[in-house]
Amino acid sequence: MASNSFGNIFRITTWGESHGPAIGVVIDGCPAGFRIDTQQLQQDVCNRSPGNNKLTSKRKEPDKIEILSGIFNGETTGTPISILIWNQDQDSSKYEPIKDLYRPGHANFTYLEKYKIFDYRGGGRSSGRETACRVAAGAIAKQILATQGIKLKAYIRSIGSITASGNWDINHLLENTQQSAVLCPDEIATKQITQQIIDARSTGDSLGGVVECCASFMPTGLGDPIYEKLEAKLASAMLSIPASKGFEIGSGFNATTSSGYDNNDTFTLKDNKVSLTSNNSGGVLGGISTGEDLIFKVAFKPTSSIFKQQDTVDTKGNKTTLNLPTGSRHDPCIAIRAVFVVEAMTALVLLDSYLANKLVTLK
Repeated sequence: MASNSFGNIFRITTWGESHGPAIGVVIDGCPAGFRIDTQQLQQDVCNRSPGNNKLTSKRKEPDKIEILSGIFNGETTGTPISILIWNQDQDSSKYEPIKDLYRPGHANFTYLEKYKIFDYRGGGRSSGRETACRVAAGAIAKQILATQGIKLKAYIRSIGSITASGNWDINHLLENTQQSAVLCPDEIATKQITQQIIDARSTGDSLGGVVECCASFMPTGLGDPIYEKLEAKLASAMLSIPASKGFEIGSGFNATTSSGYDNNDTFTLKDNKVSLTSNNSGGVLGGISTGEDLIFKVAFKPTSSIFKQQDTVDTKGNKTTLNLPTGSRHDPCIAIRAVFVVEAMTALVLLDSYLANKLVTLK
């Protein structure tokens, strides 16, 4: 299986399966001399971990990271950074009774068609468990970006039929998002979303949601025209996350119902600096960052593993039904924990683009 690496200069390669002994990531291209707060790195990884509240999977993983190389005396050395995370709470027995069934919404059908073999234990390589590695790498990228003044935060914009209202600056997002059980900075929406998830779980069903991300204090010039546009790299990153189904930046699909006059961001001079009077572009023009806030959304489908009976066929083509074994552990809404993955992948894209920008001369 190829395609386990992401990035051009700041490049990560993840490995491991959901129910294997461990998962991990190797980061290549990290500049030397950056001090890394390993406690914050560990906290970022733990934030994504299952079992943190009643609205996520009951699988409990401590996700304690082991840094094997690339950081010495708290600083990056410029050599590959290798991070190991042991799996400690996997229960493969729940997958034995359904290992020969095609699970609706899952990748076992396509993996078997392509590779003729599939690790059915928790979804193997296709599991969201792999994203813990991305969060670890993204946490390092985020700390390096912070030294350049760039701040970013992902959060829930909507789940099911409930959409949070409001436009918040980065400081509000950083201070308030983590206080919400569903990572939504809107207090009223948090209560409504929480109840909606509890109701869905009680019926054995699941919900989808939209994660929004904001990056502030952006420099101009990140991203390259044509095939390495900043929004194209972001879209690639976001749509590589398990369960993601859509990406839009700025006004997105709403721009199709607007006029050019209304949708264009006009230029002005503010504090002797050219800036924009609005941000319908989401912080990107021609594939290159404008310096305005980078704002985009990622759509996540409802969790595929549900406790309702579903029609399917087995690997021999026989019609049957799928009933998850009692005790199976799944998120009723994967979008909640996906918030941390979106944030991590954003950091990876921005740092990779930032380093690439150092290789060109801007006049």
